[in-house]
Amino acid sequence: MIYLDHAATTPVPQEVADAMYQVLTDQFGNPSAQYGLGLDMKKRVESWRQTVAAAMGCDAKQLYFTSCGTEGDNWAITAAVWQNRHLGRHIVTTAVEHSAVLECCRWLEQQGCEVTYLVPDKNGDITAEQVLDAVRPDTAVVSVMMVNNELGNVYPIADIAKGLAAKNPKTLLHTDAVQGFLKIPFQAGRLGADFISVSAHKIGGPKGIGAMYIGPRVRNPRPLLAGGGQEGGLRSGTEATAQIAGFAKAVELRCDGLTDKLAHMADIKRYAAEKLSAIPDCQLIGDGTAPHILSASLVGWPSQNMVSDLGSQGICISAGSACHRGKPSHVVAALHLPKKTAGGVIRLSFGPETTAADIDACAEALLRHHDTRMPML
Repeated sequence: MIYLDHAATTPVPQEVADAMYQVLTDQFGNPSAQYGLGLDMKKRVESWRQTVAAAMGCDAKQLYFTSCGTEGDNWAITAAVWQNRHLGRHIVTTAVEHSAVLECCRWLEQQGCEVTYLVPDKNGDITAEQVLDAVRPDTAVVSVMMVNNELGNVYPIADIAKGLAAKNPKTLLHTDAVQGFLKIPFQAGRLGADFISVSAHKIGGPKGIGAMYIGPRVRNPRPLLAGGGQEGGLRSGTEATAQIAGFAKAVELRCDGLTDKLAHMADIKRYAAEKLSAIPDCQLIGDGTAPHILSASLVGWPSQNMVSDLGSQGICISAGSACHRGKPSHVVAALHLPKKTAGGVIRLSFGPETTAADIDACAEALLRHHDTRMPML
């Protein structure tokens, strides 16, 4: 199998699986239990929290485990709206956010909030000035992703944070960093965002575990879940210890030689761009600079047909976010591309394991598809 869909999820290294298995068997204690097995697990959870926090560049006390990026996004936005409920109920976000942000904002609109959805330019870019121009005195929260999950565009979170501090310092800032964590270097403590949500399964960790940074400007954040008081009373529920262990191990493995891994992914992306550009009717989409995501269109050839054809050959690519499940991409729609261009958009995404041979095989399969399959009318 040739796997070129790392933005959807990543392979889990054996070391991560082993760390999880040990917790599921020998180290199965409940961290809330007051005897030795439970107390030992509590110490382990806090050690794993420190590992993830160090990679995010924050204090361990500022990091809270969640079940996924979607949970973190929803928690951050609703908590920010709650804190600033006396300031106003206006939200600024972009039209190309992950569905976790967009659907949360639509739900809040039903609760009386007003949302401004910023549209990117034809290259998929959103500027800090564009965001700040939309901010009003009653803006409770701004939510802008760090890296677009379909285009690979990197958005200026630090500049947005600086601008907010000058224009409306009470407005809180959330960034969905699921595609940015350990891909785009940042330090949570210096970035300026008040909430940063990440997910383990984008960096070689298990599904079902994520984390959220909550910064010092967030006062008495509204708990996500009420219950036994885990996660500092903000996210109750027995800790998913095996997933947390896997998350920490994945962070540890990814951070080992991270600079070289990011350089390798960037080189692979450049190589893939060259190979795809040589295919007739293929054009690159967006202006993404993240090292692991490349968007392209085989103009006139339906993307779902390409995904199915290559999949039958053991080559895994996507037609956008896995969360779309075959539905048209709102990200592509926001670019206002010609119909045949939009209909042919595919996404290749890479990991440290991706090789040039993988790219060669994919490019050859796409060329065969172009030469042997019927284009759309």
